[in-house]
Amino acid sequence: MRVAVVAHAEKTLDGGLPELRRVLEAAGVEEPLWYEVPKAKKAPEQVRRALDEGAELVFAWGGDGTVRRCIDVLAGSDVTLAVVPAGTANLFATNLGIPRDIERAVAIGLGGDRRTLDVGRFGKERFAVMAGAGFDAAMIRNADDLKERLGRAAYLWSGSRNLRAEGFGAAIEVDGSDWYEGRATCILLGNLGDVFGGVRLFPDARPDDGVLELGLVTAEGLVQWTRTLSRTALGDPNRSPFVRTTKAKIVNVELDRKVRYELDGGDRSKVKSFEVEVEAGALSVCVPRRDQEKS
Repeated sequence: MRVAVVAHAEKTLDGGLPELRRVLEAAGVEEPLWYEVPKAKKAPEQVRRALDEGAELVFAWGGDGTVRRCIDVLAGSDVTLAVVPAGTANLFATNLGIPRDIERAVAIGLGGDRRTLDVGRFGKERFAVMAGAGFDAAMIRNADDLKERLGRAAYLWSGSRNLRAEGFGAAIEVDGSDWYEGRATCILLGNLGDVFGGVRLFPDARPDDGVLELGLVTAEGLVQWTRTLSRTALGDPNRSPFVRTTKAKIVNVELDRKVRYELDGGDRSKVKSFEVEVEAGALSVCVPRRDQEKS
């Protein structure tokens, strides 16, 4: 099997990339295709090079941004993704039970199960965990400069600063039918359910059911957001009067002003309208074997 590694060179884990080389060699992968990039946005070009050179398995070393960029290319192909989570949040890996440990992550990549997952498409880009517009995108943008120093706490700090952010008008169509029209502060689309610290935003989310979870938050101001976040922390955000959810294959959104959006924890520009759709069964991923999950 031809193995490739696409690595965000600035991300660190355990003994770093030299240890990854040693672990792969010890497992019998002596000459993997090897590509290091200085930024996540440089990863797709290297993934394409790996595919052109015959890679059958691609290890992504980095955080959710690097993984998402690799997925952008691998989705729809017959090449499998393996993840060595070396980022801050590692939401994709955490949801799938892939540990932040080089030896164990490599063992899963080379000897774990293969699982076929859905991905979401936001415009021309794909995502595997979650996409959102409004509160979450603003929180992520403000946390970016602090992630290296504060780690996951950067998101909590940034979130607290955005609780008083102004809402926006939204008209949302789900699978061709009108679903919501009114004020909103956050629109989320999830493929996987868990976010930071094991908090589950979408309790019923499954990444292989052919649909995305759609969540709308209308909370504005400190009091309403506190109630909403408390319900979310308890594992059932649907019990909040400021949360509305459904499942969808295609979502069309029109906003009354431009709002920033994010994909898998990476902030993007501002949009006034967008379409999101599910690509069912588009991605093959290495996950822990059932007996590994129990051990």
